[in-house]
Amino acid sequence: MEDLLLIDDDMDLCQMLTEYLARYGFHVHAVHRGDQGLEAARSRAWPMILLDVMLPGMDGFEVLQRIRTFSSGSVLLLTARGEDIDRIVGLEMGADDYLAKPFNARELLARIRAISRRSVSSNAAATAPTAIQPPPLIVEDLVLDPAARTVHQSGSLIDLTAVEFSLLEALMRSPGKVVEREVLAETVLGRKFHPFDRSLDMHVSRLRRKLAAARSGSDAASDDRLKTIRGTGYQLVLRRSLPARRP
Repeated sequence: MEDLLLIDDDMDLCQMLTEYLARYGFHVHAVHRGDQGLEAARSRAWPMILLDVMLPGMDGFEVLQRIRTFSSGSVLLLTARGEDIDRIVGLEMGADDYLAKPFNARELLARIRAISRRSVSSNAAATAPTAIQPPPLIVEDLVLDPAARTVHQSGSLIDLTAVEFSLLEALMRSPGKVVEREVLAETVLGRKFHPFDRSLDMHVSRLRRKLAAARSGSDAASDDRLKTIRGTGYQLVLRRSLPARRP
């Protein structure tokens, strides 16, 4: 069975999810306080963490922020708040996905499976025999190694979450071309795109900031490598196609 860490103070919900997910091959370790959840997250490399926002001891946002200082593992945010801003904040802080309470257990299972599929694909690529490992993708100063799950820009290693890695890989496979949101939603998030879902926007925003932070000197001030094509999708802009900067 695959172990999951569930950090949620609703004990009835935790019991229900523990029993439901066990039927599908998941063993849930439940913790009911934010500070204890952070401790549990540090204790081992969890394949996935289900994290509630409203927690005693330490709220979910702070737990997520601290988790991201030592782990790029998958985090699915659970929130009872109806405000979009809370979901957006969670994604900006590094959550892989979110689900608003109350939710259908089957929808949660679908999200967990989508995230797990990405992790399984990553592990399979990393442990595949050398002879059949996929070659690195190289686009100008970006080098993405699907087998090692690493990304370098101008020689600097960039620490990406699983979603950010998959997003960059999808864009690097079509450099200079617009990749539609619908394609990215299915490829990266494992679900159909919905017009009011801001998840992709937030992941692109985080990836854009990380790419910018990895550059130094004059390159750091250069135009964004990830371009949003309003109403259509996103594009990995080739440096040679960027407009010349003023002296």
